Amino acid sequence: MLPWIAWLLSGGVLVLAELFTGTFYLLMIAIGMAAGALAAWFGAGLEWQFVIAAIVSVAGTIVVRRSQFGKRQKVDSAKDRNVNLDIGQPINVDRWTEENAGGAADNVELYTARVKYRGALWDVELAPGEVAHSGQFFIQEIRGSRLIVASHSSR
Repeated sequence: MLPWIAWLLSGGVLVLAELFTGTFYLLMIAIGMAAGALAAWFGAGLEWQFVIAAIVSVAGTIVVRRSQFGKRQKVDSAKDRNVNLDIGQPINVDRWTEENAGGAADNVELYTARVKYRGALWDVELAPGEVAHSGQFFIQEIRGSRLIVASHSSR
């Protein structure tokens, strides 16, 4: 088998692997292998093929790492509707209970309730800055088994 064909075949395998993983790093290594195939096509020695493939692969991975695709975006799953489908769903609160969350000196008021949601009883907490009233609220966040709600939807 000709060396340039072997380079292209192994690069094609990496492209297929990249399609399954969704990272751009394997794609950059596959581009490096295509550069190695190009070097083999022009008659460069095997060591130069490897050097060219390595340089292009490393340069490509550095470019991907410094771009927006190489950085992981931190997602707070408690507030992200794409992670938790309960975010944005409506619930009805009949009555709020006022609690002192910070102790006697702080006077931080916390409004809680107990509501039935999806066939079970849930503890509900009113989001900061919201007015406690009976009626419909929308889930903004889920902290453990407690729903944090507001009177407006976050959709």
